[in-house]
Amino acid sequence: METRILGRTGRPVSVIGLGTWQLGADWGDVHEDDALGVLQAAYDEGVRFFDTADAYGDGRSEEPIGRFLAEGGHTDVLVGTKAGRRVMPQTADIYTLDNLRAWTDRSREKLGVDTLDLVQVHCPPTSVYSDGATYEALDTLVDEGRVANYGFSVETRAEALTAVARPGVASIQLVFNMFRMGPIAEVLPAAREAGVGIIARVPLASGLLSGKYDENTQFAANDHRTFNRDGSAFDIGETFAGVDFETGLQAVRRIAPLVPADATMAQFALRWIIDQPSVTTVIPGARNTEQARANAAAAGLSPIDADAEAAIADVYDELIAPQIGDRW
Repeated sequence: METRILGRTGRPVSVIGLGTWQLGADWGDVHEDDALGVLQAAYDEGVRFFDTADAYGDGRSEEPIGRFLAEGGHTDVLVGTKAGRRVMPQTADIYTLDNLRAWTDRSREKLGVDTLDLVQVHCPPTSVYSDGATYEALDTLVDEGRVANYGFSVETRAEALTAVARPGVASIQLVFNMFRMGPIAEVLPAAREAGVGIIARVPLASGLLSGKYDENTQFAANDHRTFNRDGSAFDIGETFAGVDFETGLQAVRRIAPLVPADATMAQFALRWIIDQPSVTTVIPGARNTEQARANAAAAGLSPIDADAEAAIADVYDELIAPQIGDRW
């Protein structure tokens, strides 16, 4: 699989990574043996970037990754975890050196490593991005050997631009897909200029861009696509990329005829993302081995042609942009 350098980490990662939120919580139940099977299938297909967080199932997503790496002796996978969202309520004053040290020490233990490859501050309050003390604390963790690199997982373009401007930031993770094109104009060029990696999350708009859903689709009660449709549990932009479900279905039906015969809708959506300049890796989730293999296969598709790109942009401009505006 094609690899790209993840920003200031200086390390290569596969253009298709693996998001593991679904292996911890909020997507229904996934057993550890199934999680290990997903990790193995992704690895076998060339995936060399795993994304996780201490908040995913209170660490239940980190644990199988640590077990997989230890049992397989895999040293060629870059693991990015996140810190900060386990503490509620979210206030700027919790992002102290002591707390960041404690959170990363916990992740080190669960992942079974002395040094975290990459820790991403996990969508903190906006003021945190402008607080020099946050960056000083993260630099200290690097100096102490607890963390090799750090970055931020962001909600908004403004947050991304603030973080990109800081010299120690290695990567930015943000929602980016056919329904969330806002970062193209400013964020992606700024990251490229600064040498900061871009990790694209929610690439399938919580499954909408898989093309498998319709108006009758039901999700489990403990699936965020049920309990967070209105943003009551966390930022609404994390569920269906902030797009109204019915509008998303309409947009998918407009895009579907553009998908080539040798690809699925999901693979086409992933290929669109890695075709965008400055994107380093995209992190679709997978709940089973078949999904993991299919996602990885998207890297082998031909780049999307200019006519299809223009048609996708038209759908975004007509249906999606009027709904989400400049919110993200």
